Amino acid sequence: MKLWRPGITAKLFLAILTTCIVLLISMHWAVRLSFEHGFIDYIKRGNEQRLQMLSDALGEQYATHGNWRFLRGNDRFVFQILRSFEHEGQDDKHGGPPGGPPDMPPHGWRTQFWVVDQNAKVLVGPRAPIPPDGTRRSIVVNGVGVGAVIASPVERLTRNTDINFDRQQRRTSWLIVALATLLTALATFPLARGLLAPVKRLVEGTHRLAAGDFSTRVTATGADELGRLAQDFNQLASTLERNQQMRRDFMADISHELRTPLAVLRGELEAIQDGVRKFTPESVVSLQAEVGTLTKLVDDLHQLSMSDEGALAYQKAPTDIVSLLEIAAGAFRERFASRGLKLSLKMPESARVFGDPDRLMQLFNNLLENSLRYTDSGGQLQISAEKSLHHLTLEFADSAPGVTDQQLEMLFERFYRTEGSRNRASGGSGLGLAICVNIVAAHGGKLTAAHSPFGGVSIKVELPLDRDLPGNV
Repeated sequence: MKLWRPGITAKLFLAILTTCIVLLISMHWAVRLSFEHGFIDYIKRGNEQRLQMLSDALGEQYATHGNWRFLRGNDRFVFQILRSFEHEGQDDKHGGPPGGPPDMPPHGWRTQFWVVDQNAKVLVGPRAPIPPDGTRRSIVVNGVGVGAVIASPVERLTRNTDINFDRQQRRTSWLIVALATLLTALATFPLARGLLAPVKRLVEGTHRLAAGDFSTRVTATGADELGRLAQDFNQLASTLERNQQMRRDFMADISHELRTPLAVLRGELEAIQDGVRKFTPESVVSLQAEVGTLTKLVDDLHQLSMSDEGALAYQKAPTDIVSLLEIAAGAFRERFASRGLKLSLKMPESARVFGDPDRLMQLFNNLLENSLRYTDSGGQLQISAEKSLHHLTLEFADSAPGVTDQQLEMLFERFYRTEGSRNRASGGSGLGLAICVNIVAAHGGKLTAAHSPFGGVSIKVELPLDRDLPGNV
């Protein structure tokens, strides 16, 4: 049998409901204690007031009669005096006399009381012993104490009407607690569902995302933490979707790059095997060229994967960029001249950075090779450097053909080639600039592309200068 496990909505609902119930019960007991203590205090104050009035009235009667003979055993006389007090109050409030038998205590009196003389002998009152902690009011006539009125202490409710009233209040308060609990439950459930609706959407979106549906998006409502979490979720899903598409494109591009040289190799080998083409030194050179293309593509892929993972070994040291560029340009100068291209450098005397000379040389070689392959004969490549306070900016600006603005934004994508002269026919795998991006990033710099003033493409390399190194001040 499967046990029921509450979800987050049920847990939140139960948590809020339990908290409200605890608060309601606590408030109920606090109100009950306050009411009971307040009610008893109210009775005490009423009794004390009546005791004082009764002692004053009995003092007047004592002064009239001169002794206590008129009161001994005459409880009815005391009750009449008390009823006269109540009669005055009723006349003032309601305009009518009070009811009730004349030999019973009045309605407002809630405790036992005794009237004693100056010798502490009981004149009026029950036969029960006088409590030592009772409330006492002295009866004074002409400055002399002639007796006292004593009432039993009020510690709890004793009259049936008071007890019934207290019970009624208790039932009413518990009924209020029950109704408040019901209303709380009715209000808490939709509140819990509303609060957790964004969380549920995120949970459902996460499940779809984990299942491979990277097009999943959730609605971001509000600017609170859940709203920001939904925005981050959508950004994550967008990144995963983009990476998945890039991976698919990457695999398609690799298969496309491998297909062409393999097809050429297979065609030429089949032609030799069928006798259509003779096995000559020229055919061997053609086969070696295709094998070289495959080898370079594999090497570029290996370099790219290593640079992506940061696996390329970087042994950084203070390096003079100007010297590296002059060495790299010197190695390419003859090849540029063979294609009718002019190579010029406008460099400062020195510019030192903290970097890996081998990787920086690989960067410059890739940029020079890129311009050599994709610049029309008779053109030029100008390499210039400009130092600022904290950076060194290198610009590789070549001549036609140029690229469009849309193509310019895609130059650093893997396997990307523009149309025209910058295509497969010029050679290359389309990975050189992607490798350059990783090398520059590993040195804390930035690689950008723009339109060249000579009609081609301008590649800018921005590297941080080390101001503590000589030659940078």
